[in-house]
Parts: sequence; C-alpha cells; structure tokens
Amino acid sequence: MTTIASALTSVKRRIAAAAEAAHRSPDDIQLLAVSKTWPAAAVAEAARTGQRAFGESYLQEALDKIEALRALALEWHFIGPIQRNKTRPIAENFAWAHSVDRLNIAQRLNDARPPALPPLNVCLQVNVSGEATKSGVDPETLPALARAVAALPRLTLRGLMTIPRPAAGAAQRAPFQQLRQLRESLMRQGFSLDTLSMGMSSDLDAAVAEGATIVRVGTAIFGARQREDNQRIDNGSTP
Repeated sequence: MTTIASALTSVKRRIAAAAEAAHRSPDDIQLLAVSKTWPAAAVAEAARTGQRAFGESYLQEALDKIEALRALALEWHFIGPIQRNKTRPIAENFAWAHSVDRLNIAQRLNDARPPALPPLNVCLQVNVSGEATKSGVDPETLPALARAVAALPRLTLRGLMTIPRPAAGAAQRAPFQQLRQLRESLMRQGFSLDTLSMGMSSDLDAAVAEGATIVRVGTAIFGARQREDNQRIDNGSTP
C-alpha cells in the first residue's frame, strides 16, 4: 500500500472512531482531502484509493490540476480566501466554495456561474475566534449575509465553515460548538443547512464530536506541505 493510501486509511479510521465516540455514523462525515501545494500526481494517487473530493486554496495551481485530472471526474472544493478577481474561475471550475464571507463575493460567484452547471454549493466562513487577521463574517452579521446569499439563484447555501484559532485538549471543541449553534440558530430562522465544514488534521476529532459534516484534512494525508521553494510548512492553522 502506498504512503498516501495508507494515510487515507488511517484518517478514515480516525474519523470513524471519532464518529462512534459521538454516537454518529461515519457515513455522515465527508473527508475532503486538502491537496494544496501538492502535485497532480499526488491527487491522482489519492483518487486511485477512491477519494473523490479535493480542497484547494491557490487558484492557478488548482486550475492546472483540475485540467490535468479532468478525466478522473473529481469534485473540487475551493477553501482559500476569495478575491474579486478569482470569482469567475472559481464559479466556472469548482463544485463548492467554502470561504464566502462577503455579499459582493457571493454576487460575483452567482453572476459568473455557468447556466450549464448546477448551482455552486457555498458555505459562509465565520470568524468564530474574532481574530483580526483571519477571514470570515462576524457571528452577529451572519444572519443578514445568509439571507442575502440564500436568495442568489446560481448558488446553493449549504452551511457554515470556520478555521478557529489553534487550541489543545478540551479547548478545541468550543469554536466548533459555537459554529454548530450558529447553524442551529439559522435553521430555526428557516434556513435549510446541511453542512458544517470544520476540523483539520490536528482537531478533526473535536470537530466530529461537535457535528462536522465535512473535515478538511491535508497534512495527515499528504504530509507536511511544501512551498515552491521547498520550504516545509506545517502549523496549527493548516488543514
């Protein structure tokens, strides 16, 4: 078994164990393999094990991989910050955008989504930790943004996403609990939301315990990430 294949098996076992501990079905939790900075060959290797959904943050790198692997019919999720000049290629090439945090970005994605494709699945990124350096809508303004995004015809609002401040032990669960409670509040207001995109390599167990439906895992599958200059990067804020 290859390194990536064995790592995927280990991550799936970890998800299953966390789900069992939380009295949940592992089938209710989707593994999103975060392949940013890794080449198309690594994605293809993961795909040979049956992994279909992949997350990318760097647009041009992602577009190159999407084109190279088009024959595999993979499901691509954009999980990085979305700038205005990125909205059209994201709308045209991805099935999901997890990091929508402003109405003008949502409107541009909606307007650029090709009619021949199904509506783009979106999550609203919420800054639950209140970090000034981190993207995401404030919890207080989330309902207004959700109402506006839900009204856009070429988008489907699926749920919420967060990247909390790194924490250890029991403290990992608090931001995930807050995101779950925000989704529950929106659902009481009439929104139909089935997705909580939360949890990465270091904290997926806590996220599953609090109801994650998509966990975004990169390092535990592909290893410590590499920049183009081959400098290793691997810290608590990476998937």
